[in-house]
Amino acid sequence: MEIDNPEAYQVATELEIIQRVLPLENARILELGCGKAAMTRRLSQRFHPSELIATEVDRIQHDINLKIDDLPNVSFVYGGVEDIALLDNSVDVVLMLKSLHHVPSELMAQGLKEVCRVLKPGGLAYISEPIYRGGFNDILKLFHDEQVVRQSAFDALQSCVSDGLFELVEQIFFNVTVDFADFAAFEDQVIKVTHTEHKIDDVLYEKIKAVFIQHMADGGAYFSSPSRVDLLKKPG
Repeated sequence: MEIDNPEAYQVATELEIIQRVLPLENARILELGCGKAAMTRRLSQRFHPSELIATEVDRIQHDINLKIDDLPNVSFVYGGVEDIALLDNSVDVVLMLKSLHHVPSELMAQGLKEVCRVLKPGGLAYISEPIYRGGFNDILKLFHDEQVVRQSAFDALQSCVSDGLFELVEQIFFNVTVDFADFAAFEDQVIKVTHTEHKIDDVLYEKIKAVFIQHMADGGAYFSSPSRVDLLKKPG
């Protein structure tokens, strides 16, 4: 397994990759760390799974998600990957979209064991993680450096494959487009997230703003953020 491979990048969106590699129609899907449920909505409406269980560990965001009432095949559940409230061998597909590195490092191995436990034999785990480079990452690391946790997430994935918990089906490298209308949008969507309290004083705030503004063009600021998918299969 490779944490990055600049020579192997595909031109595709996350949703296009999901459509290509995952059998989602009429499937029972578990999405761990659904955030604001934007991808949850796309998955539900585009692929028509029999059920989509979307978990979130941020209580504030989870309470907001519970107010969504137009996705009848989606269930929003509060909880983390280290203790999944589902039966053994009960889901077809598990997705973690940029969420594994948010799990405390000491709980990552347990979390992946839980993913394996709830998957049916032959079921697929789609783990998408950001790569530690790029313009967006350069801004993020000014106030929230994720180098260590992203490495820990990769190490946990590599260990669960080498130990035989999962089989590696495929690694996919691609770029995610991240865009913001202006710095106010960046501040609202990234700095003021409810799941993390960032310690930013006035000096650091102005530095973040200055670096962000360097990326502004007509219509907003656009970033190409490198990402990796580790597609895993439960043996059996």
